[in-house]
Amino acid sequence: MTKNKKNIEYIHSNFWEEIPEKNDAFSARIFRCAGYDVYGDLLGKASWIEYLYLLFHGEQPSLDQARLLNDLAVALANPGPKDCSVQAAMSAGAGGSTLAAALMAALAAGAGGFGGAREVYETIILWQQCQHKLEMWQEHLGQWQNNICNEERTEYAFAAEADMESVWPPMDHPPGFNPYAYNCSTPVLRLLEHLSQIQENKNLNWLKEHRLQLESIAGCPLDVSGVAGAALADLSFDPQQGELLYLLLRLPGAAAHALEQHWLGCSSFPFYRQGLNITNDPGPVEPNEKLPTT
Repeated sequence: MTKNKKNIEYIHSNFWEEIPEKNDAFSARIFRCAGYDVYGDLLGKASWIEYLYLLFHGEQPSLDQARLLNDLAVALANPGPKDCSVQAAMSAGAGGSTLAAALMAALAAGAGGFGGAREVYETIILWQQCQHKLEMWQEHLGQWQNNICNEERTEYAFAAEADMESVWPPMDHPPGFNPYAYNCSTPVLRLLEHLSQIQENKNLNWLKEHRLQLESIAGCPLDVSGVAGAALADLSFDPQQGELLYLLLRLPGAAAHALEQHWLGCSSFPFYRQGLNITNDPGPVEPNEKLPTT
């Protein structure tokens, strides 16, 4: 909060300014973002992605930076129905919840440390710590592997969380890698190939060159969160900015799937209506004995 000469408190922002109407102090006449008049300098001239970059960085992106963020946004827009965040939104939509609740469900399910925004947070920290030094990646990813095997918390289990009271539990796999996949998926490979071709993306180029070595060290293949973390680090987003952007950029797909299930209704939602096909049925189970009544 800041105060003017009349000792009136105002909300302080380093990047946002509102100039009120002359006859209405509660209505803004001009909105300025990092000095740009939103409805004069940006509207009709800046793309959504350029404005998004401006909001987070306070400066206009270069053409390559705008292209990188735009292409990453396209890749992340819909993780698909297998993703936990999309499934949560679909369930909310099919169950008749409000559409706002569907988005909140997607945010909650997509915020964690397995393929979620927190994993991107940790991945960006790895890039800050290791940069392009393979021996540093060997040390850090090795520590994650040892932490998994020994089930002990190490100094790397929370890369930037010195606070032991953090709400986030220690991750059980190296951030940016998929512990349940056998190989690096085709979409991840295509995304890495495409983004690394854009100029001035040093992290992505290094990741493409050393992917197989990093996968060998991590013991599992690269995931889309790993590519996203490298791209966001190339764009100079800090871990918290990257975490928020990852949540934001994945919401369109969750919203579209939630709407689809909302229209179809719960009767069309796949709840195995034909029953489960059990291949190793142990046979009938004797009912439990009745408990004595009192």
